[in-house]
Amino acid sequence: MDIWVWILIAVVVLVVIGVALWLAQRRREQMLEEKRHEAAELRETASAQSRRADEREAMARETAEQAQADRERAEVAARRAAEVDPDTDD
Repeated sequence: MDIWVWILIAVVVLVVIGVALWLAQRRREQMLEEKRHEAAELRETASAQSRRADEREAMARETAEQAQADRERAEVAARRAAEVDPDTDD
């Protein structure tokens, strides 16, 4: 074979290798972008769950405070009843 055929084969091989490397790099970039997108969605989900948990904690604190206030009022009423009840010995 002539030298130009070998040169042509070498050029074609280099072009094929270059295209393969370029395609592999594009695929890798696409995969990274997909992972970034997935991570962003997971962060949004985590943020929403965290907000819901914060709201529930606030509601729980409010409910606990209301329960404590009710308990204190009940204790006051029980003490008052004990004071008013003529059958109770102090």
